[in-house]
Amino acid sequence: MVKVGSAVLAGPRGLDLGVMAEIARQVLALKAAGREVVLVSSGAVAAGMAATGLPRPEDMPRKQALAAIGQPLLMAAWREAFRGVPVAQVLLTAEDLASRERYLNAKATLKALLELGAIPIINENDTVAFQEIRFGDNDQLSARVAALVEAGLLLLLSDVDALYEEDPKRNPEARPILEVEDPASALRHAGEGNPLGSGGMRSKLLAARLAGRVGIPTLLLPGRRPAVLLEALEGVPMGTYFHAQRRYRGERAWLYGLLRPKGELVLDQGAVWALRKRGASLLPAGVKEVRGRFGRGEAVRLLAETGEEVGVGLANYAAEEIARIKGRKSAEIEAILGYRYTEEVVHRDHLALKEEA
Repeated sequence: MVKVGSAVLAGPRGLDLGVMAEIARQVLALKAAGREVVLVSSGAVAAGMAATGLPRPEDMPRKQALAAIGQPLLMAAWREAFRGVPVAQVLLTAEDLASRERYLNAKATLKALLELGAIPIINENDTVAFQEIRFGDNDQLSARVAALVEAGLLLLLSDVDALYEEDPKRNPEARPILEVEDPASALRHAGEGNPLGSGGMRSKLLAARLAGRVGIPTLLLPGRRPAVLLEALEGVPMGTYFHAQRRYRGERAWLYGLLRPKGELVLDQGAVWALRKRGASLLPAGVKEVRGRFGRGEAVRLLAETGEEVGVGLANYAAEEIARIKGRKSAEIEAILGYRYTEEVVHRDHLALKEEA
């Protein structure tokens, strides 16, 4: 999975076709070597700005309009860069990946495109996306699509060449960090006044953390460096490598990456301990509060009483049913509801745990 940022693709008069041609050359070389490559590309708004001569807009409707103007120009530029190898436009919103059915449809389509020898080029569908259904940016999108296609590696091509201990613009002596064991630990230091708190680098750390939690390492690289992909994959030291911490696949990877589950269940301390330490299922006795409206089989966020997120799972009962059986023993479910689907509110096989704070 290769993500290319706008700052890499933007030139003085729109898209930098030379940079795009160099990236395409490398992707085709990887493809010839037997690797499957999916590309997440920013640049639609930048292309739209260049085509219209307008500055970057502040309001969302104008930004979406420029994205609509620029998206076909972006794809035309990639088609030219790939010199006859078919490219495929795939536009996604967060809502597309929140639905299990649409998630699987997207997965099947991307698999078919790779089998056909095409280069899938993915971007957020800015024209229809609004704040509630946005990924946030293409760093986040690339991490979620990496999980979707079960990528072996996520490569973030950026205008920065690595993660640094300090802001190199303020301290020219700042040293790059070549490896990060756990992106979450770096994020804990990304507060106000810290160089990691800037939107660009923080977004990349969030993407690396998400990819790492589903078992996919991330490599942050200087996107404008010639042959950067080929050299990095040959082992030339550069950029910052973020290790993977856990391996979730299939349904659990989907659950882990969900932006907005349908509801929330607040758990007591005993239930939180049992989920984390024993790998147990969630029983009704461990539920203290039900929030939101959701049906049976829909995804819910599991929270500790402190508000900390414990995980995301599929509910075996609807919200109103769990509200009636919360705090009770599993043996009492049938007497209370008049029926019993299962003894668990969330089964451990349909649960993805989040990292502890």
